[in-house]
Amino acid sequence: MGFRSKRRAIPAKTAGELDAMQAAGEIVGSALQAVKAAAAPGVSTLELDQIAESIIRDAGATPTFKGYEGFPGSICASVNEVIVHGIPHVETVLAEGDLISIDCGATLEGWVGDSAWTFGIGKIEDEVAKLNQATEFVLLEGLKAMVPGNRLTDVSHALEVATRSAEKRFGVALGIVDGYGGHGIGRTMHEDPFLANEGKAGRGPAIQAGSVLAIEPMLTLGTTDSAVLEDDWTVVTLDGSFASHWEHTVAATEAGPRILTPRR
Repeated sequence: MGFRSKRRAIPAKTAGELDAMQAAGEIVGSALQAVKAAAAPGVSTLELDQIAESIIRDAGATPTFKGYEGFPGSICASVNEVIVHGIPHVETVLAEGDLISIDCGATLEGWVGDSAWTFGIGKIEDEVAKLNQATEFVLLEGLKAMVPGNRLTDVSHALEVATRSAEKRFGVALGIVDGYGGHGIGRTMHEDPFLANEGKAGRGPAIQAGSVLAIEPMLTLGTTDSAVLEDDWTVVTLDGSFASHWEHTVAATEAGPRILTPRR
């Protein structure tokens, strides 16, 4: 529904609910750290999925992604030209120079944390490294708009402005993937509103103290267009260019944006 929603404000969570969401988010952060530590040439994405699931379950949580609308994995493992929703598989084996996005969710006591981290396997090409640095920069700049009094598309606009700034900062041309973006989050992983990764400012429901969004820029080294493979999940760039995807669950507070999925 996005900014067309009739809701005038993004619902607010209480201070206790934000703490509960961060408890789930910290489990996601731990799972991502463990996956990154294990990722190396010769390791399959299914092995990484098993590591993440173990971390999540050992912490008393459940993998949010597993079984979600039929998705078979506990993580999305998206390699190179795969933008998002890559299915972990024993035959998808990492190699030197790959760029992999790990998207992970955990549900703890009814609250969801959702975060994505993209990183290289061994030494990656300079342009690919710039893409990934730029996408992290865009996330961290864009989430600064997550403050009470702003509107939904103020975050979208901040992400777009940061992307154009990143092109100059990192010396790389960037495509903003069309049709994908962030979302509300709380008791379920995907809640209204949809958050576009570009657009005009000042539109949509108001952000209030306690509003929470999953903010997730997705950038490529080429096209803004994508296609979904026959498995009905895997999203790839149409031109085969590499993609990067970074995400945090972020709350607006009177003290400023609060990242609920820290990677300690």
